[in-house]
Amino acid sequence: MNQDINTEVHNAFEVIKEGGIILYPTDTVWGIGCDATNPEAVAKIYKLKQRAETQSMIVLVNGEKMIYNVFKDIPEVAWQIIDLSEKPTTLILDDARNVAPNVISADKSLGVRLVKEPFCYKLMERMKKPLVSTSANISGQPTPQSFKDISPEIINGVDYVVKLNQDKINGKSSTIIKLTKDSQVKVIRK
Repeated sequence: MNQDINTEVHNAFEVIKEGGIILYPTDTVWGIGCDATNPEAVAKIYKLKQRAETQSMIVLVNGEKMIYNVFKDIPEVAWQIIDLSEKPTTLILDDARNVAPNVISADKSLGVRLVKEPFCYKLMERMKKPLVSTSANISGQPTPQSFKDISPEIINGVDYVVKLNQDKINGKSSTIIKLTKDSQVKVIRK
């Protein structure tokens, strides 16, 4: 049932540009996503996940230019971690900007992950904006290990389900590392 990646990028983009939310494969687990600059779309994800807006989500980016659009100051250690990471790694950085206010934490930090996964990369290339990413589950429930583990409530609650990699099992969440401007490093999840 897998469709051509370009068709899926087109379909997902059409939904996202209208303020919709999608269910899609990432470089880690299946995610729920939207345009990270659209506060109404971000609010739809919080509502679907039954999650308090005080619990922040992360954004995916597809390159250096996009990271610098979201963060003015990026510690040098962030680039070292990105270069040396052997598995997908989300960095929490200070002073996010140019994204929806409800995707940013109260302390003005935001989790960001640079992805090379083909679908995500091409979708962001088309969007020219970061993509919200949060695990495809109701808040407090286990993160689905594969597409077949995603609840019908989530599948029926999104505006579009990407028809790629539905038979693939990844199930590994990313490493999360918080970096502060004064170069403090704290591993939140290995």
